[in-house]
Amino acid sequence: MTHDTSGTRPSPTLEMVAAHAGVSRATVSRVVNDTPSVDPELVRIVQKSITELNYIPNRVARSLASRRTNSIAVVVPESTSKVFADPFFASVVEGIALHLTETDYTLNMVIASESRPEKTRGFLLGGNVDGVLVVSHHIGDHSWTHLSGAPPMVLAGRPLDGGEDSYYVEVDNAQAAFGATNLLLERGRRNLAIIAGRQDMPPGIDRLAGWRAAVEGAGLTGELVEIGDFTFDSGAAAMQRLLDRDVTIDAVFAANDQMAAGAYTTIQSRGLSIPDDVAVVGFDDDAFALSVTPQLTTVHHPIVELGKKMAEILVDRIEGRPAERVTRMATSLTLRDSV
Repeated sequence: MTHDTSGTRPSPTLEMVAAHAGVSRATVSRVVNDTPSVDPELVRIVQKSITELNYIPNRVARSLASRRTNSIAVVVPESTSKVFADPFFASVVEGIALHLTETDYTLNMVIASESRPEKTRGFLLGGNVDGVLVVSHHIGDHSWTHLSGAPPMVLAGRPLDGGEDSYYVEVDNAQAAFGATNLLLERGRRNLAIIAGRQDMPPGIDRLAGWRAAVEGAGLTGELVEIGDFTFDSGAAAMQRLLDRDVTIDAVFAANDQMAAGAYTTIQSRGLSIPDDVAVVGFDDDAFALSVTPQLTTVHHPIVELGKKMAEILVDRIEGRPAERVTRMATSLTLRDSV
């Protein structure tokens, strides 16, 4: 006769939980699957038994039955170096994770290389995830576009292809940039420049449009425009080009705080003072705004809340609940010492 000397015990089963709780197997199944019609007292009893027995639901079997993976992908069509250098991405992923913590879904992050878009498309269409969140998209992306609505998708920012059926969450970038530029005008600045973002991305396009509307609305020319790519170095280089064009610039709006911080280094290296000689306003209200001296006046962009809202809408879509197609979140101006 042989004996099991491994010391292991069989994993608790649904039937064992039912016997421990004194309820039927079907009741335990309904509790495990979060069926809303179960009496709250029964839920409490069953959950107590689950905890005491250390029962772990068989999520593989549940996924096969429901045809769900309980996984969501966040796709970022950017280089790895940019993703890990930009606090925007950390904040939006933080918001997504905060919402998913309260659900059964896990998060997969896909930093999508546009050199091999078919790899990402194959993953997204291969039954690996229940839904997709797309952050920082551009004109010409191929890794996530044209997925024929399956799996469900939510974008950070309006789509640039005019897709009327897209679900997305954004701030009113044009209106926020208009307000930031008006602040500079109200402070008496009259030779305004902009370090705009990439013009193949919604924030780059819309923030430039808002700046131009404010400047031209004040009867000034909107000619002092240089384009960056939302990085610190591109902001410094763009500011060099602007001052080479016109040394009398007295204000600059940068389309994000990283580029504003880069502009600081150029302005100060030219022997100019912020804000006495050149006032600066940024966009995002992230760590870069607090890392510069004087601290940066900027548009507060609710990035964590934006990520949470994206995840909420996607989970609603996956689970068949009504969801708003377009959500716009409010911005505000954070006044510091750079204007």
